Amino acid sequence: MAFNSLEFLIFALLAFLIWPIIRKKNNSRWIGLTTLSLVFYGWWDWRFLFLIIGSGLVDFICGICIHHFSSYRRFFFLISIFINIGSLFIFKYFLFFSQIIADINDTLGFNLLNIDHDFASNIILPVGISFYTFQSLSYSIDIYRNRLEPTKNIFHFFSFLTCFPQLVAGPIVRAKDFLKQLERERKITLIERWNAVKMFSFGLFQKVVLADNLSFFIDSAFESKTPYHGAFFWFVVSLAFSFQIYCDFSGYSLMARAIAKWLGFHFKMNFNHPYLSMGFKSFWQRWHISLSTWFRDYVYIPIGGSKRGKFFSFLALTTTMIASGIWHGPNYTFITWAFIHILLLQFERITKWHRIIKPKIIVLIITFLCINITWMFFRANSIAQAFEIVEEIFSFASSDNQFLAFYFDQLTFLFLGIIIEVFIYLKTIKPQLFMFYQRNNLDLYLVTLSIICILFLRGEGQQFIYFQF
Repeated sequence: MAFNSLEFLIFALLAFLIWPIIRKKNNSRWIGLTTLSLVFYGWWDWRFLFLIIGSGLVDFICGICIHHFSSYRRFFFLISIFINIGSLFIFKYFLFFSQIIADINDTLGFNLLNIDHDFASNIILPVGISFYTFQSLSYSIDIYRNRLEPTKNIFHFFSFLTCFPQLVAGPIVRAKDFLKQLERERKITLIERWNAVKMFSFGLFQKVVLADNLSFFIDSAFESKTPYHGAFFWFVVSLAFSFQIYCDFSGYSLMARAIAKWLGFHFKMNFNHPYLSMGFKSFWQRWHISLSTWFRDYVYIPIGGSKRGKFFSFLALTTTMIASGIWHGPNYTFITWAFIHILLLQFERITKWHRIIKPKIIVLIITFLCINITWMFFRANSIAQAFEIVEEIFSFASSDNQFLAFYFDQLTFLFLGIIIEVFIYLKTIKPQLFMFYQRNNLDLYLVTLSIICILFLRGEGQQFIYFQF
């Protein structure tokens, strides 16, 4: 039941109709939100419900035990960690692990470990497992650190864990932030409703107009379904994918925040125009903020962060980025993508290049172009394909520029995405040039234009990219 589907439109209308009735009391609000969320999640596959309910029950019980049984708090904390990481490993990484073992066996010429690869390949990956697992982990970790008291109402807990706007693709919501919001009824003002309409309209525009219209061009390139090649061709492909993944994921996050706001909840910003970053660290402070801050607080800082010397700083950075790469998926391409970002971040930390180079627009361009190239390792079907693409770009191999005419319809939306980002950049550095926009409150016109584009310029229906994670 994706946000851009007719099924979700019907579901959302029904949810918004009954929500004012069930939100008035705690128990009815928690039971109602949990029920709506489980229906939403079970729509993909009802079998997924057993996993999220089962792992949730473990964390709910362990949270209470960690708080009340001080002598055994570490034991119950480890149970929570083991269940969450274990389920994530089995459903998401077991096939990858079995393939690694098979590769080692082939290299060594004997069976180091016998794993049924056919069994592993038949395991179904539950939608959004990486998101709700990390969300549940934050609950257990914060209780163990004495930063959060566990809730004693199971429906209160499951309202936090399964809240449907962000259940399958984030943003990752922290228990210490969201449980408090669930404790009381909050009336939604007209301004908040209007802001929710704006966010949902702009998010849906990003997804179905920009991201979906670019998908045919990108997929045909990576699946070798096009005769075109060369440096310029692959550079344009890299630009297109950079905007596709950004508009796809940022669009989902905006819609999730809009739906939550309509229900009376506040989710923090998950994207802050990352392609306008002045450096690689700045990019990670703006991209998928809920995940970046999760790794910062639960991996980077506990290892030592930047306060225990250069060695621990490098170890923390390396561990965090590798964990981020593995989180995205069981594939060597994601791990390679993470290693490249380690090199970029470490280079920036040592040289401070982004502070030296003037003017700052050059820093922005260099940052974007480097990030743009790293996305090729994220999207490629294999490491070999990624290196072939990068080699073709930097060899300045000649291109048949007829592809611009052949894919003109799709590339129009790439140009539109670039224009929007340029507009936002100019608005940031020269706000005085946009006083007319602010004085005349043109948001209504932009929302109307977005809706018209959604109705008449939407691309072929595509699944959200981050659903696979």
